[in-house]
Amino acid sequence: MDLLIDSFISAIMLAASLDAELFSIVAVSLKVSGSSTVLASIIGVPFGFVVAFESFKGKRFLITCLNTLLALPTVVIGLFVYAFISRRGIFGPLDLLYTQGAIIIGQTILIVPVVATFTISAISRIDDRYRKTAMTLGANRLQTAMVIIREARFGIMAAIIAAFGRVIAEVGISMMLGGNAKGFTRTMTTAMALEYDKGEFVLAVALGIILLCISFGVNMLFHFFQGRTEE
Repeated sequence: MDLLIDSFISAIMLAASLDAELFSIVAVSLKVSGSSTVLASIIGVPFGFVVAFESFKGKRFLITCLNTLLALPTVVIGLFVYAFISRRGIFGPLDLLYTQGAIIIGQTILIVPVVATFTISAISRIDDRYRKTAMTLGANRLQTAMVIIREARFGIMAAIIAAFGRVIAEVGISMMLGGNAKGFTRTMTTAMALEYDKGEFVLAVALGIILLCISFGVNMLFHFFQGRTEE
């Protein structure tokens, strides 16, 4: 118990001192997680909208597959991407392995199903009368789609926030594809794992506190937008 208390106090002091190494790790985490969230949103939101908006054969099966991918282990994605970007892989000549780009690719694959599934849910909850009214007033398909997206904007934003919360705390992809290189690919979760292995708890606890604060803030935003969609 004394070890935990002492580590916690030291961690607070370390964060308050604006330690360069600590905030370098936080910056890398925010960069790769933010980039992967943006890319996943660009892919997942339109894809989720099309799945929810259109009627086609196999739609229910596709949604089931997306729901299944929500529980996909990060190490599986790490192995899959590693096979493609390693030196013997198809994209080996690009030298992506153990770079921030590799982490972003893996994390994007991880959260595209999250964004798409939550977007489908948000679009599906919109009353079909919005679509019929827009079309009755002469709106084309694009204009009708924009009307529906506007009505579902809070749910879509909640999908993006949930995806960021999922990816900021993952460790498997970052470790396997990034290599945990100091000052370059070391994220908060991989740094915490390393410090634990070394028996150094102060930096790990400090990073844990910051990660919890970020996760808390993300969840507060998620519940805020979720509440807006239920009004």
